[in-house]
Amino acid sequence: MVRSENVGLSYGGEGQPPVPVLHDLNFHIPKGGFRWLLGPSGAGKTSLLRLLYLAARPTRGRLSMLGIDVGGAGRQDLARLRRRVGVVFQDFRLLPHLSAYDNVALPLRIAGRPEGQIRADVEEMLRWVGLHRRMDARPAQLSGGEQQRVAIARAVIVRPHLLLADEPTGNLDEGQAERLMQLLKEMNRLGATVVVATHNDGLVSRHPAPALHLQHGRLVAEDG
Repeated sequence: MVRSENVGLSYGGEGQPPVPVLHDLNFHIPKGGFRWLLGPSGAGKTSLLRLLYLAARPTRGRLSMLGIDVGGAGRQDLARLRRRVGVVFQDFRLLPHLSAYDNVALPLRIAGRPEGQIRADVEEMLRWVGLHRRMDARPAQLSGGEQQRVAIARAVIVRPHLLLADEPTGNLDEGQAERLMQLLKEMNRLGATVVVATHNDGLVSRHPAPALHLQHGRLVAEDG
C-alpha cells in the first residue's frame, strides 16, 4: 500500500535555502494495515501525512502508494490516486454554509455521481456514524464530536483505500474519542489501510497496533 525508501522533504521559499523537515524515512505499510504515527510536536508527523495525502511530493527518495511512484507521477495519475485517499483533519475543515448532508455529499458531487445515488450513499453513511437525524444541521449547530463524525463520513464516503487521520481526537473528550476509534477500526476491518497521528497515549495503549515513531523528522522506531 505505502512504501517509503530514503524519503526526505524540505521546505523553502523563493530565494531561501531549503529547510529539511523529514530525513531518510524507510518504512512499509501493507494493504489493510493499521499504523499509529507517534512523536512529539515538531517531530514531522503532519509533514509525513502531507506526503501521504499528496499535498507535497518528496524532495528526495522514493515514495510509492498503491503501486504508483509519487515523485514521478503525472497530474492525471496523482488525481486518480487522490481519489483513493481519505483524510480526517483535527480541525474538521467542514464548509460552514453547508449542512452535514451536503458536506458529506461534496466529494461524490465533485466526482460526478448521479444525485439519486448520492442521496442513498450519504444517508447510509450518516446513519453509520449515528447522525442521520442531524443531516440538515450546519457545523455550527453540531458538537465537536458530531462535527468529527461528519468529517469521518466525508472522508470515507468515497470508500478510500488509504484513510489518514491527523490528531482526530485532539478536540474530543474520552467518550467521543473512543467512538471515533471504533469508526476508524471498523473502516480498517472493512479493508481500508489506516494511519492515525496522535498525542493521545491512553488511546494508543487501549488500542494496541504497530506504530511509526518520529523524532526531529527521523524515523526512530518502527514496531509491529
